Amino acid sequence: MNSPQILERRKLYFYTNTKDILQRLSILSASARYDNSCSSSGGKREVHPYGIGNSHLSGICHSWSSDGRCISLLKILMTNYCLNNCKYCINRSVNDVPRAILTPKEIADLTLEFYRRNYIEGLFLSSGIYKNSDYTMELMLKAVKILRFKYYFSGYIHLKLIPGASTELVKEAFRLADRVSSNIELPTEESLRRLAPEKSFSELYKPLKIVREIYDEKRLKAPASTQIIVGATPDTDKKILKLANSLYENKIVRRVYYSAYIPVNKDSDLPAILEPPFLREHRLYQADWLLRFYGFKLDEIFEEDENLSLRIDPKLAWALRHLEFFPVEITKADYYELVRVPGIGPTSAKRIIKIRKNSEISETTLKKLGIPLKRAKYFITIKGKPLAKFSQIKDLNQENLCLFSEKKC
Repeated sequence: MNSPQILERRKLYFYTNTKDILQRLSILSASARYDNSCSSSGGKREVHPYGIGNSHLSGICHSWSSDGRCISLLKILMTNYCLNNCKYCINRSVNDVPRAILTPKEIADLTLEFYRRNYIEGLFLSSGIYKNSDYTMELMLKAVKILRFKYYFSGYIHLKLIPGASTELVKEAFRLADRVSSNIELPTEESLRRLAPEKSFSELYKPLKIVREIYDEKRLKAPASTQIIVGATPDTDKKILKLANSLYENKIVRRVYYSAYIPVNKDSDLPAILEPPFLREHRLYQADWLLRFYGFKLDEIFEEDENLSLRIDPKLAWALRHLEFFPVEITKADYYELVRVPGIGPTSAKRIIKIRKNSEISETTLKKLGIPLKRAKYFITIKGKPLAKFSQIKDLNQENLCLFSEKKC
């Protein structure tokens, strides 16, 4: 039987006008939409017997889960008041935009109310810097404590760490949340000085380092994520991925998010573009996966240019530069040879290796595995037999790459 006290705690009381709260919520949810660094929790917590919600391994976020589901959460800023004057940010201190703030209790009540109505499965909470870093982080933690200890909410919570907050507050955020993140934002100190003069790379890096040290003690994987803005500065793709690769190799973050610069402010230090560089963002994600899951090295991706091609994906670009590596014999190639074939990814490579132990691999088998032979057939053989004329590849140039286009020709 549910405890009467806990049932009473689940009732929501709004001490301010509901319309006012919804207006503030609208402002703060709109202000939070530029932050991409949220991901599935990958965590699990015991649920209180009188609790509500559940933090399951499937996670909760504004992204796609492993089974293809789109997972939702309440994604807001506690406030869009901010001391900083970052030139790329809509909430920079000099901007004349509607400002709002939610109290810790209002955040907790809104989260629980939306959860009970099945609108969301968790909370992603970030904030502008209000008064100072520690004061802001303390207010955010109060909201989480109300959810965890008053409402016994065991659902997913992602907290944005505030740069400059004390080590103790960062550790407390880590204990209370399922996932934490801290945005590095720009790949170099020089870029930060130009566009975010109040910030420094060491300050943005520090919260990630603190969380990593906690995980070292528990011998767990890197728990945090970060975001890098793409296109706001002249930094090359290689420079951006060099930073990301360093974060991965040192196990500082589990995931780097790349966010195409969106022109929301007019400033002479910002690029004069009409559309965000979404295709460039997409290419960076593709190259990121090559580094993390395909065994590629940074210098292999950037052999001729420090920026990725926008015409073709980085894996195909490498393949066309290294035709001496092909064709790959499907019946004998190891995992790292298979994943270098355009059209064959980690999952397909593992399935091919598993299937060929007990049965023969054929063209039909590859089709059943969902491998796009439109691409792959020029780079493979099956028992020495080519599926297409390899000589066709040697004659390719930038004008007839439609043969391998990600879209229909």
